[in-house]
Order: sequence, then C-alpha cells, then structure tokens
Amino acid sequence: MIWNSGWRLASAVSRAGGLGIIGSGSMYPEVLREHVRKCKAATALPFAVNIPMLYPDVDKHIATVIDEGVPIVFTSAGNPATWTGKLKDAGITVVHVTASVKFARKAEDAGVDAVVAEGFEAGGHNGREETTTMVLVPMVCDAVQVPVIAAGGIADGRAMLAAMALGAEAVQMGSRFVCSEESSGHPDFKQHVINSKEGDTILTLKELAPVRLMRNRFYEEVQQAYATCAGPEELRRVLGRARAKRGMFEGDLEQGELEIGQVGAALNDILPAGTIVTNVMEEFVEARRKLATLDIA
Repeated sequence: MIWNSGWRLASAVSRAGGLGIIGSGSMYPEVLREHVRKCKAATALPFAVNIPMLYPDVDKHIATVIDEGVPIVFTSAGNPATWTGKLKDAGITVVHVTASVKFARKAEDAGVDAVVAEGFEAGGHNGREETTTMVLVPMVCDAVQVPVIAAGGIADGRAMLAAMALGAEAVQMGSRFVCSEESSGHPDFKQHVINSKEGDTILTLKELAPVRLMRNRFYEEVQQAYATCAGPEELRRVLGRARAKRGMFEGDLEQGELEIGQVGAALNDILPAGTIVTNVMEEFVEARRKLATLDIA
C-alpha cells in the first residue's frame, strides 16, 4: 500500500469500523510523523502503521511510532525478531506479515501478537513460494497459536467469509482500498486498476523482492532483462529509483511501477472507504446467510 495508504485512508477505514493502516514504506521519517499526527486528529479510534523492514530509516520509523503512541504496528519484509521486543516493550501490539508457514512460525517465536498469512494473489511485495491464500491460510492456522489474519485476493464479504472458514480470525485488504476515494494513489492509476482484466498482473523480480506488477512498458523492460539472463545488479538498474512513486502516485502508467493484487481485475468502482467497509460487512452477512441455507444432510 505504499503511495496509497496515508492518514486520510487509514482514518476513514477506522472511523467506519475497520482498522486503518498507514503504509510507511514510501515515507521519510518526518512525513510518517505528520501522517500519524493527522490520523490521530482525524479519529480517536485505533489505527496501525505498516513498517516494511527492507526500506531505509526503519529505526527512525520505529522511534516515531513509539514516540507518537501508535497502538498497533504491522511489520513486513524482514526479520520480526529485530524490532518486535522493542515495540512490545513500548506497549504496542505487533503483527507480522508472512507468506509461508516457516516464517509464520518464526514470527510467533519472535513474540508477535498475530500474523498475516498473505497469499500469492496479493499485490506489492510477496512471497517467493507462490502459495495461494486458500492453501496458505489453513496451513498457517494449523502451525501457530497466535491469531491469523488472511490477506491476498480478498476484496469482498464472500472472500472474507471464506478466509474465516479456513481458520482466519480477520482479513486484511489492500487492493480494494487502493480504489477508494481517500487513497492517495493517482486517479489515473486507480482507473487503470478498475479497467484491468484477469491476467493483467504477474509476480516478478524475485531476485530483489517479489512484487506483483501490472503489465506495462516498464514491465516489458523487466522481461527483456530476464530474456538476457540479467542478474540482480542489472535488475536493480532497470528498476532504478522511485518507480513506484512514478507509477502509483504520479500516474505514469507506462514507465511507472504499478503494484496491485490479482483481485484488481474484479474491482469495478472507486468508492469512499467507509462505503467499502459497509459493503464488505453486508456481503459477509449475506454470504453467511446463504451458506446457512445449504442442504448438506
């Protein structure tokens, strides 16, 4: 959710009854502090900050969430043992995002309060194992004792119910909220997601950090690099700097990095975040009602 989930989106989701999350991966330390303070001013309800540990300034982000009294932190893309103890000592609830049973267990051993089991369908940085949500979630639920939050390919109440049937206690949604009015993503990027079709994304760049990209000219450059057997250094050169900002925040749909989950192909509208939360809950209740009417005797 880098370049998409700032204080406006996080506070809107929290006000609607969900748990809004500020995505700090695209933020300098002073920018994160500003977003946290604006989120606190916009809602008295709990919200979280996601801190991807592969980005610079992680130590400064950790200091910010502690100083500002952020109640919940989602860590990702790194070793949870590095910061979980410090965060918990500050009274912060810690959730770690994982894409495999192995790392879910490691997160539990590190002392996290919950784990996110994120399937291969998800957008942004992903797992190298390419395990789908329906396979991953029950395996993680069987492997750990802490609560499991399902993610990857979840954008409506039906998928939320399915995740809970697999053992999850909550769900995390990214792509659906990219296409919200409060998302800080560029309007052209949001519309591009709405216009996308099945098969328009692919998981790539595993040699650096696996990421699900929409097909465009930049993606074709990545494919050309693979065709010449490019190694990590050459892939870094192709990736360059600020590709994600260029694509998702500035709206360069050809040369920018466009991250979205497979479920983007199922999205048809850009709605207020509060409406999305309400719709998902209504869909969940209706799906549960229909399931209860099945004759399985």
